[in-house]
Amino acid sequence: MSSNETVERVEREHRASPIDVHVGTRVRLRRTLLGMSQEKLGEALGLTFQQIQKYERGVNRIGASRLFDLARVLDVPIGFFFDDMSPELGGNAANRSRGGAFGFAEGQEGFEDDTLHRRETLELVRAYYRITDPSIRKRVFDLIKTLSPGE
Repeated sequence: MSSNETVERVEREHRASPIDVHVGTRVRLRRTLLGMSQEKLGEALGLTFQQIQKYERGVNRIGASRLFDLARVLDVPIGFFFDDMSPELGGNAANRSRGGAFGFAEGQEGFEDDTLHRRETLELVRAYYRITDPSIRKRVFDLIKTLSPGE
């Protein structure tokens, strides 16, 4: 192997995989929605917050057992980490048609991924899940649906 080939191979190995970046982004999204710090998540997993940062940026790959632990601590199914993955990365229509991360049955057409990362969205979701009475939470959900523009 020539030195150029070795350098190219090392650069490829150190570049974050798009799938690892996507999974890390989903970890960050869920952690943020729960209002959990990187430090608290790290403590729950026996890791440092720096390791959590590396997972969230996709710099370090998340192994199967660690993904299982993350799903348990973040209280999501493992498939959550792969929801909304673009077809180029191996995502499929079945994941997207299920309603993605929040399990809504309706499709979320026109729902841009950037929306999930806005502070307003995160605050709204946190406030929504702080409503402890399921019937009130359902009424708030129905109210928001009626206030949004029709299709």
